[in-house]
Amino acid sequence: MSETQNKNQASASASEQAVPSRTLGLSFMCLAIVFVAVWMQMQAGSQDAAAGSAESTTDAGLSAETWYLPDEPLLGFVNIPAGVFTMGSNPTLDRMAYENERWSSTRRQGSVALDAFYIGRFEVAVAQYRLFARQNLEFTNAVPENAPGNLPITNITWPEALAYARWLEREMRESSETPAELKNFLESGGRLSLPSEAEWEKAARGDDGRIFPWGNTPSTEFANYGSNAPLPIGSKPCNQCAHNLQDISGNVWELTRSPLEPYPFDPKDDAANLSQDALWVMRGGSFADGIANVRAAVRGGVDPSVRNNGIGFRLVISRP
Repeated sequence: MSETQNKNQASASASEQAVPSRTLGLSFMCLAIVFVAVWMQMQAGSQDAAAGSAESTTDAGLSAETWYLPDEPLLGFVNIPAGVFTMGSNPTLDRMAYENERWSSTRRQGSVALDAFYIGRFEVAVAQYRLFARQNLEFTNAVPENAPGNLPITNITWPEALAYARWLEREMRESSETPAELKNFLESGGRLSLPSEAEWEKAARGDDGRIFPWGNTPSTEFANYGSNAPLPIGSKPCNQCAHNLQDISGNVWELTRSPLEPYPFDPKDDAANLSQDALWVMRGGSFADGIANVRAAVRGGVDPSVRNNGIGFRLVISRP
């Protein structure tokens, strides 16, 4: 009620005795109306945000029934058959190769034999990690509530990525929603974790030693690089990519469980007792990188405590 209205009311009722309780009642009612209006607006905003998040999750093909993993027969996991592949780079074939991609002082590339394993078709998304964080409150602050559910999760440390993998493995082992093929693999010794860098490279480049996951020619059609921000997972479909994996080049760097050591690759390094100064391999490049850093053989290193909006991860199910 305005000051002018107060004065008019006082003039019109000068002969009447003032009633303080009536004035207080009117003031309280006005405040209550304002409070309710603000509360309703906030609730509407929350519902809109939730609806927006749900739409993003639906658009990404993620299923709330199965930990927001992709709505596919194997929950987005792709089988990589056992066999030998060529690891590292030959600079006569790949002029962008870095020195740390050389197999040894006498050999440019090496051959690595791997057992069969499963790798995620997509990078781990915000919606997936957010579900884990809500059930494990010590990780809640790692995920902004307003982050779209279909973006790759970033700003996650190496130990936090491993914690998510351990949680999801427990969930999948205990759930009737887990596809029989994956459950059988887990029960026969499979573990859900970050990929080794050999697993990552074999999945990314296939068996033919290609420079990029889609072939030997650079292309922004299949990968998000040289840009300003990560895109929702699967935004640049790449049916030509080895094993039909998506965003394995660009978008965000992907953490592995391998320490950054000189080649040749040794799978025993995965479980080595390393110093606190050890760096861990990350692969694939990010949205902010140039073409040289999104090649299938590129090797980056990161401190396990680092958080960065250009670093995320994808998962594997393999037998250590």
